[in-house]
Amino acid sequence: METSIPNKVLTAQLRRGHAARLALFVLPLLLLAPAIWNGYPLLQYDTGGYLARWYEGYLVINRSTSYGIYLHLGEQTQFWLNLAFQAIVSLWIIQLTLRVFGITGPFRLAAIGVGLIATTALPWITSMLLTDIFAGLSLLSLFLLIAYRDRTTTLEKILLFIFTAFAASTHSATMIVLAGVCAAGWVLLPWLRGRISAAGLTQASSALVVGALLVLGCNYALSGKLTWTPGGSGVAFGRMLQDGIVKRYLDDHCPRQQLKLCPYKDELPPTGDDFLWGGNNMFDKLGRFEGMSGEMEFISRQALTTYPWMQFKAAAKATWDQLVHVATGEGTNGWLPHTYGIIERYMPDQAPAMRAAKQQHWDINFNAVNWVHVPVALGSMLLLLGLLGHAAWQRRLHDVTLLAGTVALALFGNALICGIISGPHDRYGSRIVWTATFVVMIAAVKHFLANRSPADDGAE
Repeated sequence: METSIPNKVLTAQLRRGHAARLALFVLPLLLLAPAIWNGYPLLQYDTGGYLARWYEGYLVINRSTSYGIYLHLGEQTQFWLNLAFQAIVSLWIIQLTLRVFGITGPFRLAAIGVGLIATTALPWITSMLLTDIFAGLSLLSLFLLIAYRDRTTTLEKILLFIFTAFAASTHSATMIVLAGVCAAGWVLLPWLRGRISAAGLTQASSALVVGALLVLGCNYALSGKLTWTPGGSGVAFGRMLQDGIVKRYLDDHCPRQQLKLCPYKDELPPTGDDFLWGGNNMFDKLGRFEGMSGEMEFISRQALTTYPWMQFKAAAKATWDQLVHVATGEGTNGWLPHTYGIIERYMPDQAPAMRAAKQQHWDINFNAVNWVHVPVALGSMLLLLGLLGHAAWQRRLHDVTLLAGTVALALFGNALICGIISGPHDRYGSRIVWTATFVVMIAAVKHFLANRSPADDGAE
């Protein structure tokens, strides 16, 4: 009888070891299941702009050169190296977050991992050649730097720092959201001492500074210009155009102001995307970004001060709309002429594999996927508010509450920035809302662990 107990313990340990190895092997494959099924990495409207940065040597609106260089590093593997990195780093950050919350063991990791894979956009954005995967992951890595320095090793801190800096450099909106979280942390530091530290905030803020330097350095390396990635005024102009503000400004100021758009003020397309990216003759005739950047910036600034109430109403509506725009798959269909053209021009050896993929044959049905993803995303945000409301009612700041507050702040900041500047898009919501589902899962597991009976201790 005395020898049977150690044998049982040893058997349980061996099972846990096998389960851990199985989880570490299977979960990355599940994270890449959409790409594996597709036969090629998933592509999106914007993918071609990032792929072209290495080859074209000039800056394009909202197309990160650091991410373009990152893609180029995996080009010889048909970008499977990039997808493998995205899957591994996703699993690592999810596992590390669970560990610092005291949720350990391969079964719990597998359960939460499979739950996220089955109910959120996570595997789709992991399988895609786009910056979106880094938005949610960098939020978690920044949180770990700020709040849990004492629960991570020196090597983990270094890796989190490097990852956060790179992720921030891949998209201006991601950089701004992360900066907003850091700014809120500095403001709330006097009330949150013991939960967050000045050292953690300094490390996180420094990672964003390094990310900003990476943007400037990569832009200079590929274009010879030491400047930020262009895009702010042009994208904001597009949002004002679809809100009717540009038309109002042109009606009120033409022809007193000699603007290129005055002759076209009654022919403006309905959306900013149609104007900037729709291939319309108007934007082409006016010189596209080279010919219109100055005028778009001028109109955007003037309209901001000329119609403040109109701007406020449009901004509030755009923020709300962005919060509820959370469907998976926007811009990931079979009609991507620019991206196809870039691959065929600069990577012709990959064209056959790209053309043979299921996506290029319109075989992906995101309508079916979103029957699950949209309710889960919206429900997760409501439950996030419930967690914060419960904590406020109890007047207690738990670890989960701190994470829930951070994610809620980031979701609002993301909606504010993307909604106001770019206009509401499902892509901007789905790339980060999965973190809300992750928080809800953590809260559920923590509640279970806190209320389970002692007899359950040996269950895993």
